[in-house]
Amino acid sequence: MNPDTKRDYAERMLRVLVHIQQHLDDALDLTELAAVAHFSPYHFHRVFRGMVGESVKEHIRRLRLERAAQRLKTTDQPVTRTAFDAGYETHEAFTRAFRAMFGESPSGFREGRKAILVPSVRSGVHFDPDAKLDGFNPIPPGEPPMDVRIDKLEPRRVAFMRHVGPYHEVGGTWEKLCAWAGPKGLLGPQTLFLGLCHDDPEVTPPDKIRYDACVAASADFQPEGEIGAQEIAGGDYAVATHRGPYENLGETYAQLCGKWVPQSARELRSAPSFEVYRNTPQDTAPEDLITDVHVPLV
Repeated sequence: MNPDTKRDYAERMLRVLVHIQQHLDDALDLTELAAVAHFSPYHFHRVFRGMVGESVKEHIRRLRLERAAQRLKTTDQPVTRTAFDAGYETHEAFTRAFRAMFGESPSGFREGRKAILVPSVRSGVHFDPDAKLDGFNPIPPGEPPMDVRIDKLEPRRVAFMRHVGPYHEVGGTWEKLCAWAGPKGLLGPQTLFLGLCHDDPEVTPPDKIRYDACVAASADFQPEGEIGAQEIAGGDYAVATHRGPYENLGETYAQLCGKWVPQSARELRSAPSFEVYRNTPQDTAPEDLITDVHVPLV
């Protein structure tokens, strides 16, 4: 495949992957998806499997079941409602599919994971509120309250490059994105660097985790090959500042969602969390890195 064709295919496939994740509650007809990617419906399913590594049906099914698993871990939503949201008409069908993917029933999965976990975090750090259900205190005695603000954000368009794989391997994707953005004049002191975190490492296999390395773009920016364009949803976000190495970000997510949210009278919204990087590892020691963690709220 010549470079121009490969670039074109990458751009079109990225467009359909973003469409799927933003419309998981829709029917997602194969013909419609082929139209989003501007592929022939006859060949689309073969192109998708060859580029993504799983069929369209398998990809959508996996994302819906992973989202269901996250909801079982982080909410009290009834299993029947979770099954319906995942596209299953009966509890029995959902249970069979869930057991095939995770090796246990939905209720068993929930029972074994009562710790409050944040969807789309970098690590499996978690807290268990069930140790003392009566009078549970989200903040241990003597520990100062977490410094959290709620920001109401407008939708933001970004240029991004997708990384698929473990979160700790995203460095190469950032290097490629910056190599593209530099000649475009998009890098400078005011450039906003963001990371969109789509998956929970305790639910999604390491080789399937999705992370988007993003830079803020103009409203009229259009995709260019591997560089996609998408809109980060507006609305209310709980924001906490993490200071220190990126590998410890899971602790900040866990405190924000496992301690602050339960006492805030707010609920998590089903949308990706994202990170804003205030400095970079290229010129900053790990202990001095500053990251604003944004978690979407209902």
